[in-house]
Amino acid sequence: MAAFFPTLPDPPTKLGRHRQLSKLTGLHVSPICLGGASLGEAAATLGFGATDREQSFALLDAYYDGGGNFIDTANSYRDESSEQYIGEWMEQRGNRDQMVIATKYATCFKSKDPSIKQKTHYTGNTLKALHISVEASLKKLRTSYIDILYVHWYDWDTPIEEIMNGLHNLVVAGKVLYLGISDTPAWVVSEANMYARCTGKTPFVVYQGAWSILQRDFEQEIIPMARKLGLALAPWNVLAGGKIRTDAEEERRRLTGEKGRVQWSSSWERTEDEKKVCRALEEVASQVDAKSITAVAIAYVMQKTPYVFPIIGGRKVEQLMDNLEALDISLSGEQIQYLEGILPFSPAFPNSLIGDGSKPSWLLTSAGHLDGWPVQQPIRPVQK
Repeated sequence: MAAFFPTLPDPPTKLGRHRQLSKLTGLHVSPICLGGASLGEAAATLGFGATDREQSFALLDAYYDGGGNFIDTANSYRDESSEQYIGEWMEQRGNRDQMVIATKYATCFKSKDPSIKQKTHYTGNTLKALHISVEASLKKLRTSYIDILYVHWYDWDTPIEEIMNGLHNLVVAGKVLYLGISDTPAWVVSEANMYARCTGKTPFVVYQGAWSILQRDFEQEIIPMARKLGLALAPWNVLAGGKIRTDAEEERRRLTGEKGRVQWSSSWERTEDEKKVCRALEEVASQVDAKSITAVAIAYVMQKTPYVFPIIGGRKVEQLMDNLEALDISLSGEQIQYLEGILPFSPAFPNSLIGDGSKPSWLLTSAGHLDGWPVQQPIRPVQK
């Protein structure tokens, strides 16, 4: 049989070592997802500067040539130019079916279009907003189907039944293959997937939200939910809006006037607490012989729990290549505990009382000697 199935050569980078997305699907994707929020010349999104077509295509080429197959975007990114560039790139390269393209609906993607006087139906989770957005995304992406469609955020008004029925009908129609949800409370996701399970509808297989060593809210409800329901995690803001940098890098930017992008705060400079965590990342980087602390920060979220696919953006090919070092870093439990111990963190009630399910609760062990089954561990690179 070996003659019919020759041994494959090693991929150019570890982006080409694809992993099962989640327990709920056999889809295999690259361990790091390329973020499309920085692709496009339109108004800056999330603090990124403009990235023209040539730069965008160079970044997409570098990711694809390295073995990458997982790209994340949204209907509204860069005033729609992100989807447009990705669609043009796939059409020119002829690689649409090799790629896994994730996009989103809910945000008003026509907010700056003066020709549309009433924009109410271009936002939210309703069936009408879903229909309008998906039809537009298919045209911009120059494709007949979307691999993963996310609910971008929960609008608190649209019934869960309406959302899940509408999304399922798109799957049945072949316009969407898999479903994801982003920036939504854990209880909503749990209820939605229970409804899908009980009614024979398509469930969510991946959750997307903000998570980094500087923002650990994920550990309160989202990670336990994902572990229980079998969802993948696709965290954004893994590098804390560019705040993960060394003291030397920050001083260099101050002296040159380069500074940095402003995201979720009024200043590009780090707080004292952020500096403390960055110095801890430097210490761990020296222990694992890593060149950059950003790679350590990416490795942290990938090795905290299984089925994590960080969304990493940027505008330069060299930034992408530098971040791939995360796939060569193996963090010990002690190093993870050290990083997490720099700043105080509360798991929040009721986890602060009953735990997160990763081991038997102290309320159980107070009555007997219990051996808990170990939780599944994340993939770590083998150290040579």
